[in-house]
Order: sequence, then structure tokens, then C-alpha cells
Amino acid sequence: MLSPLSPLSPRSPAREENKFNWSRPKLISANSGTGHKVSFSGSSKSTKSSKDRGLSHPSQPSNSSRSSSPQTTPSAAIWQPANDRFQTRNWQRIDRQSEALWQETIPLPIESQPRPFLIYHDSFLSLIGPAPTLKILIDDSRAPYFHEAGVFHPKTNTLFITSNLLPDPAPNAVTTGNKTIVITRLEFFSPTDFSRDKVRCPERNYMANGGTNYRDGLILCAQGSLNEPAGLVYMEAKRPHRTCSLLNNYHSRPFNSPNDVVVHSDGSVWFTDPIYGYEQGFRPKPQLPQHVYRFVPSTGDIRVVADGFARPNGIAFSPDEQTLYVTDTDAIHGAGLAWDPTRAATIYAFSLFHDPATQSPFLVNRRVFAHADSGVPDGIKCDVRGNVYAGCGDGINVWNSGGTLIGKILIEGGVANFCFGRKGELWAFGEKKLWRVQLAEGTMGALLKI
Repeated sequence: MLSPLSPLSPRSPAREENKFNWSRPKLISANSGTGHKVSFSGSSKSTKSSKDRGLSHPSQPSNSSRSSSPQTTPSAAIWQPANDRFQTRNWQRIDRQSEALWQETIPLPIESQPRPFLIYHDSFLSLIGPAPTLKILIDDSRAPYFHEAGVFHPKTNTLFITSNLLPDPAPNAVTTGNKTIVITRLEFFSPTDFSRDKVRCPERNYMANGGTNYRDGLILCAQGSLNEPAGLVYMEAKRPHRTCSLLNNYHSRPFNSPNDVVVHSDGSVWFTDPIYGYEQGFRPKPQLPQHVYRFVPSTGDIRVVADGFARPNGIAFSPDEQTLYVTDTDAIHGAGLAWDPTRAATIYAFSLFHDPATQSPFLVNRRVFAHADSGVPDGIKCDVRGNVYAGCGDGINVWNSGGTLIGKILIEGGVANFCFGRKGELWAFGEKKLWRVQLAEGTMGALLKI
């Protein structure tokens, strides 16, 4: 559990008027003699400080150099009306063979961002469609109710979201360091018409964080408290949202604070277990390394499938389930969740290998898939085409299956997690704000495929 932030300082670069709400990176011409540089158009000064999210990040030094005029490249007619004055765009395709692309002008995500969809590769155009939108569904200044989980239950049209840490003055909250986490339930009647209430379970879910669909309900990562064990909890999607514990130990040793979870089609449950609960004061001293686990509810089998992480966090399977993605968010760490840009803000990929004798799955071929250039990659999801989405310090970043950054959805304050809905709908969790993103109808999450 953490709040990814961009360590970038506010700027006010020049803005161009454009009727479209997406933009492309621009490159300086290779013939200009100034080298390869990337600049972006369309941005405004940020209005939200890192202090609002409980972190303090260093500012990025500004670049005062000026670039020469870039070459212009015609854009496809389908994306621009003939009478548009930007029929010839001021951009070039990024040279992916160059390893020295310096950003000169960086767009900062704020609510009034005129073009929040950044195009790094043409393939992103088919994902967002001709008219993508980014809108605020809820703006609640009282507390960070929209932080993690993000589980959409199609049968009931309900979305479940866990909050960030909230103060809890109750006497029995001393075991959580006088902190609590609440689960918000949204029932949708249309994309913008919904009811909102808090989930009140007969049993207490101790500091729920990540979650995923499971059978006719959902699995939540219960981070535990100073007295209560951490583990996995099943919660019914319908009221009264009864719960039961699925797992609360690794061969009698307590988990740290399970963070995120995903379910394989064979019924096994895979989850990450960093030490954020201990660092935030509501879990005892860790008794296990920070592992990735595989749990089989039908047999009770629990085993470690990956180690070597500093802070394992988000987890997701590719659509064919041949690749597992795990994020490491060690750049945000320690008792004060300090920011260190020299630590991991990385997505790792593993290949699944089944042992011929036992058919047990193993994770092999660990490799760096991507590194977030803003904040850390917290929640992670795949779409049905195999593209990888991650909540980062500047919004939602999207890579193709080859690890190439193809686009960004800039969102004020960054995004910890998000969730796919129906037909290109996506909800993004910005702590005190819940955002709704509408992409192309054919852009569907790999989990639900709707």
C-alpha cells in the first residue's frame, strides 16, 4: 500500500490549442545538430503538492536549453478533419534505437490537462479510439477513499475500492496504530449514475488492500494488524458481504502484509507480500522475506514462486497466462515511505514453466520488463491484446507486450490502482478522486474480457 507520486516539479511550458484531447511526443530533427530530444505539447502547472499525498519527493532539475524547430509529419486523415489547422502535426516518430532521448518539456497531469492521452506509438491510437475521455466521477476532499483493489463485479454492476490509511480513534484500533481502511461499494445504473456506500461486513477485514474477482465474489489482501494475522480473505459480492479467511500463514509463519492478488484459470491464487504494513506501523516485525506466493484453495498448498524483491507490489497475468508481471516499488520505502529515485520502480516479467513430471508451475526467465519514469508502477493489469497498464506517478502508463511504452493517460496526482469495466471503460483511483476513462470499446481487460 502506497501512494505513487511523480518526483517532477511543476512547470509551465508553452501550450498549443488543439481540439483533440491526446498528443504525441515531438522529436528534434536529427539534422538540427542538437541531438535527440523529446518534448511534449499541452500542459499546465500542477496544483497538487506531494505533501497532499503524504510523500515528499525531490524536484527534477529544469532544462533551460531550447531546441530548434522539429520537422513536421502529416497525420492520418482518420484522426484529423481536413479543415483542422494541425493537419500537419509538429512531431516525429521516436527513434527507438536511440538510448539518449532527453525530455525537454514535460506535461504535468492536472485536472484541466487539455490533452491527457499521450501517444508514444501508433498502436495506442487503436486502444483509446477516436474520442477518448477522462472525467471525474467523485471528488471527495474528506479522505483518500479511492486507493487500491478495484474489483468490478459484473453480475451486480458493483465496483469495490479500498481506501488509503484513515485515522481511527476507536479504542480497539490501537492494534492498527489507530489507522483503518474502509471498502467503498459503488453500484452502477449507468456509466455516470451510481450509488455509493461503505461495505459493512459481519466480520472485520483487517486493513484490506488489493483484490481480485474470485468465484461469485472477490478475494481481498488482508494486511492484518499488530494482533490479527495477515492473509487472504474471501468476501461475498452481495450484501451482507460475509467473509471468510482463505489463508493466514505460511507453514505457521505469519505473512508480512499481502498487497495484491490475481487468480489463474486453474484456480490457484498468486499474491505479493511486501513489508509496507510493518513500515506503516500496524504490523509486527517481518518473519518472512518479501515473496510472491502461489496458493491452491482446493488443496491448501502454499509455496513461494519468486523472491529477490525489495518491495513486491502489483501482480498480473498476460492474457494467455504464459507471463506473470510483478512490480517492485522499492523507490517508496521506509517508515515515512520516503522516495529514493535510485531504488526499484520496476516491472518484472516471468515465464511460466510446467514441470513435465508433476505439472507444477514454476516461474523462470526473470527479466526487467519496464521501469516507470514517474513515481512507481503500483497496480498492474493487462488488456486482451497483451498490453500492460500500470498506475504510476503521472497517471496510467501503457506498454505493449514487448516492453515498449506506447502511451500514457495523464491523471492529476498520479494513480495507485485502477480497474477495467465494460467496453473500454476504466476507473482510476486518485486517492480523493475517482476518475472514469473511456477508451475504445474493443479495449477490454484480460481478467473479465467484457
